[in-house]
Amino acid sequence: MKLATNIAGALLGLLFLMASLVVLLKLGPTPPSPPADSAAGMFMGALVPTGYMTFVKVLELIGGILVAIPRTRNFGLLVLGPIIVNILAFHIFITHGASLKETAPLVTTALVAVLAAFLLWSGRKAFAGLAN
Repeated sequence: MKLATNIAGALLGLLFLMASLVVLLKLGPTPPSPPADSAAGMFMGALVPTGYMTFVKVLELIGGILVAIPRTRNFGLLVLGPIIVNILAFHIFITHGASLKETAPLVTTALVAVLAAFLLWSGRKAFAGLAN
């Protein structure tokens, strides 16, 4: 079980590290923006120019590093938890499943959610004190 937890932590950490570094260091082409009159376009139009997405990407970088290290994994999950919930909420409520046409974002989102849920389940004893 410890090996599976370490592999899941490394994968989740790597996913967030890569997603943040590509944006922060401008390592790849910028994906096309959604149409400005769509809900996704208005949402991104509010976040990107204000610098909020840069803040989120910095938190993704920090959280990805912390999750990849077994000793700091639970703290990394606390940092990444709200980001993962917002990613899921964006795909469910804002795009309304429009990403079903493109399977890559949907598969990546599902993978992130499953890995995070597995890591939360495997470290549930450490989070038990938060419930009281």
